[in-house]
Amino acid sequence: MSSAALLFLCLAVVLVAAATVHDEHSQCLDNPPDLSLRGVEAGKVVDDLPGGFRAYVTGPSMSIRAIVLASDVYGFEAPILRNIADKVAATGYYVVVPDFFHGDPYNDSKILSEWIKSHSPVTAAQDAKPLLASLRNEGKSIGVGGYCWGGKFAAEIAKTDDTEVVVLSHPAYVTVDDMKEVKWPIEILGAQNDTITPQEQVRQFEQELRERMDIEYFVKIFPRVAHGFACRYNTTDPFAVKSAEKALAYMLDWFHKYL
Repeated sequence: MSSAALLFLCLAVVLVAAATVHDEHSQCLDNPPDLSLRGVEAGKVVDDLPGGFRAYVTGPSMSIRAIVLASDVYGFEAPILRNIADKVAATGYYVVVPDFFHGDPYNDSKILSEWIKSHSPVTAAQDAKPLLASLRNEGKSIGVGGYCWGGKFAAEIAKTDDTEVVVLSHPAYVTVDDMKEVKWPIEILGAQNDTITPQEQVRQFEQELRERMDIEYFVKIFPRVAHGFACRYNTTDPFAVKSAEKALAYMLDWFHKYL
C-alpha cells in the first residue's frame, strides 16, 4: 500500500471514530457534575451495605420511611444529587444513594453505548434486592426516586414488591411496555425539551397508565427545560434552579402521600 493510500486509510478511521463519538453525544451527557464543588454534606459514605454496595446515606436511621435515590450516569458522588438527598432527609426520611456503578461511573473518556452494556439499570434492579430487603427487614417502607439512568432503575423496581412508590425524573431507557408492569403509585416528571425521553413519549406513558385504571399516577411536563433539569442543572440560572426545586417538591409530595 502506498504512503498516500495509507494516509487516506488512517484519516478515514479517524473520521469514522470522530463521527461515532459525535453521534454518541446526547442530553444524558450535558452539564456533567463538577465534583470539586462539593459543599457541606449532612450525610456520610458507608461501605459494604447488603448487596455489596457503597452508598451515601443521610437522615434519621431510625425512620420507618426510607428513600433510595438512583443517580444518572455520573453516579452517586455528584454534589447536586447529594444535596437533594440531604433535603429529602431533612423531611424525615432515611435516604440511601447507592453506588450502583461500583466505582465506575460514566465519564467523558468512555463511550456511553459501551459503558451501558456493563451498567444496565435492569441488572442493577436485581442486584439491589438484598439492599431493599434489608431496609424492609428494619421495618421501613420504601420509596424509590430515579434520575435519567435511575429512572429506568425505578421503573424496574416498580414492577416488584421491593417498593411502595416511585418517582421518575427525566428518565432514560423507559418504555411504554414498562408502564404495563408497574405495580405501585408512580410519578413521572418530564421535560419539554427532552430529546432522550421526549414529552410525546411521556404522554404515551401517561396514556398507558390511564388505560390501566388500577395504578395511581401523576405526570408533569416541566416547561422550558431539558433532560437532566432536576439533578444536573446550571446553578447560576435562576429559572433552572427554580425548576429543580419544583421537581423536588413534587417528588416529596408524592412520597409523603404514599409512604
